Amino acid sequence: MAKWTADELTRIAAMEELRLAAAGRDGTLRMPVTIWVVRHDRGLYVRSVNGATATWYRTATESGHGRIRAGSIDQDVSFVEADPALAGDIDTEYATKYQRYAASIISEITSARARSTTLELRPRR
Repeated sequence: MAKWTADELTRIAAMEELRLAAAGRDGTLRMPVTIWVVRHDRGLYVRSVNGATATWYRTATESGHGRIRAGSIDQDVSFVEADPALAGDIDTEYATKYQRYAASIISEITSARARSTTLELRPRR
């Protein structure tokens, strides 16, 4: 299994948001979405604030792969369902990183609906 380098982890986690394009069933990348990303330990995580019905999320979970762009990093990734035991830690990462936003926004990204869609981004090399 490929892992992020320390430099990649630091640079991607420092970004306010990244561009994520999930691959469709035919392998072509769909229109990218702008999404928040957080780091926990050696992992990078994203969530769908709109829950499991969001188009990007459905496409990502059906294909299991896509591409991200975060600053100068352009990387093919696998989308892996995050360990549910990490949900509280990932909530904390979101609340800390995006604390400058209104509490109502943070409560959406840490809601049960969003929490259930937590995906780990793993590099495909």
